[in-house]
Amino acid sequence: MKLHEMKPAVGARKSRKRIGRGIGSGYGKTSGKGHKGQNARSGGGVRLGFEGGQTPLFQRLPKRGFTNVNRKDYAVVNLDKLNLFDEGTEVTPELLLELGVVSKAKSGIKILGNGKLEKKLTVRAHKFSATAKEAIEQAGGQTEVI
Repeated sequence: MKLHEMKPAVGARKSRKRIGRGIGSGYGKTSGKGHKGQNARSGGGVRLGFEGGQTPLFQRLPKRGFTNVNRKDYAVVNLDKLNLFDEGTEVTPELLLELGVVSKAKSGIKILGNGKLEKKLTVRAHKFSATAKEAIEQAGGQTEVI
C-alpha cells in the first residue's frame, strides 16, 4: 500500500450537500433553509449564546472571584522523588526535566517536604518549602535558590 492509494473506510465520509440544484434533488428552491425568516437570509443566524432576546445564561449567572494575571504556577517536586539521584549529585531544574521528574518547568520548580530524603544532595530550585529545606539540610545536603 502506498500513500496515494489510501482511502477512508466505506461510510466514514459523507458526500457534500449540493444545494440549489433543482427541485428533484431535495435541496432545490429554498435550498434547505425553509421559508423566509432570519436563518433564510444571507449572513443570517444569531450569535453564539443568543437566546431570542431573553437575557442569556452567561449574563444571568453571578460573576465571582478574580484571576491574577501575574500568578506564578510552580512545578512541584516532593522529597521522595529526589531519592532517585546518586549521592552528592547537584539537582537542577534542567536535570529534573531531562529525567522526566517534571514534565514542564512552568514558572519554576518548587521543592516540597513530602516524603523522606535519604541522600546528601545539592538542590538548586526556584522555591523551597520550610520543611523541605530543613529535611535536605538534615540529610547533609545544601539548598540553593535560583
